[in-house]
Amino acid sequence: MMSQNHLGSLPIYEKAVELCTLSRELVSFVTYNKNLLSLYQSDSLRDHIADSLITDATLIPQQIARAETSNSIEDKLKSATFIGIMLRNINSYCNGLEHDGIREKEYLTLLRREIRTFRRSFKVWRKSISHYGYKRETWNFREYLG
Repeated sequence: MMSQNHLGSLPIYEKAVELCTLSRELVSFVTYNKNLLSLYQSDSLRDHIADSLITDATLIPQQIARAETSNSIEDKLKSATFIGIMLRNINSYCNGLEHDGIREKEYLTLLRREIRTFRRSFKVWRKSISHYGYKRETWNFREYLG
């Protein structure tokens, strides 16, 4: 089990923070620097997509921290599954922003590239978790969310 203090030295955690930072910068740009806490109250589809993007990007480092500080293989694998879902969501949000008419597509290209880079590290990390010989059982995703 890794202590909270050592997360910063973990490459996958560093990549997750970079992904989160880039997501936050993109969201600030596409929402014209609106207060990130008020995006969910907006009537704009773009603001709702941006709010979801930043929420999911923020959950990724949190899930890595949860997995790395847990003694439970099951919790580690659940966190990895959850991260995979968040990555797919973020890609979908990029598509949604593109369909909403974002002119500066190079920002979306940068975020997509960062997602691909993160995904490569994520696959290595996920394999390191599952090498414990844990048999995958079915579990209730809603139950996991609490």
